[in-house]
Amino acid sequence: MKELIYSRNAVYETLSAKRRQVFSIEIAEGVQEKGKIEQILQLAKEQKIKVHSVPRPKLDKVHQNNQGIVAEVSGYPYSDVIEILERAKGELPFVLMLDSLQDPQNFGTLIRTAEVLGVHGVVIPSARTVDVTPAVVNASSGASEHMFIAKANLSQTIDALKDNDVWIVGLDQAGAEIEARAASRHLKGSLALVVGSEGEGLHDLVRKKCDILLKLPMKGKIESLNAAVAGSVALYLAYLSRQ
Repeated sequence: MKELIYSRNAVYETLSAKRRQVFSIEIAEGVQEKGKIEQILQLAKEQKIKVHSVPRPKLDKVHQNNQGIVAEVSGYPYSDVIEILERAKGELPFVLMLDSLQDPQNFGTLIRTAEVLGVHGVVIPSARTVDVTPAVVNASSGASEHMFIAKANLSQTIDALKDNDVWIVGLDQAGAEIEARAASRHLKGSLALVVGSEGEGLHDLVRKKCDILLKLPMKGKIESLNAAVAGSVALYLAYLSRQ
């Protein structure tokens, strides 16, 4: 299945990662060949990918925020839990699990945070969740192309991770507030952080299988942060605790 990836960072990282086949690239007429565009053209030349100059309205039909570039590529190369654990060899596993996230922007933001913090892989459910679509690739600024993302049954995945001595921490409003001492104790070592969906949070079975539930302390007047912000903060706390 072919997809149309748009925006400069998304196309550049797709070419850099070399995990997808890139069939062709279209660049809007009049776009200056400098910065990311220049780098994209260089990678396309090295990889012998055809580049076409086209009227911008053609690209606007793909997405209004195309930044003057669109690439036709193969479908996203999903990974599996075994590959994620193998990627962590030599290091303590650091995994992000997303329980039925629906919003592409939130998904992309979490992938981007996970990638820059050295998370070894992301696990999403096999169904009832947003997939790695071009919108997600764009929202992640192309970080999705470097991240190992697996689609699997979350309950079974938690069991498999526990068999590999990975500590499962659920981010949930019903959990205990994360304090500095708790963060350093529960968010270090071999870790899988589980973030729930935007509306429902964690499903009951996933919640019950977590080793511990934690929540971010809130001092303002609103009830909670959205999934992307809360998950990103928790990932940073885990990153700092693991150092």
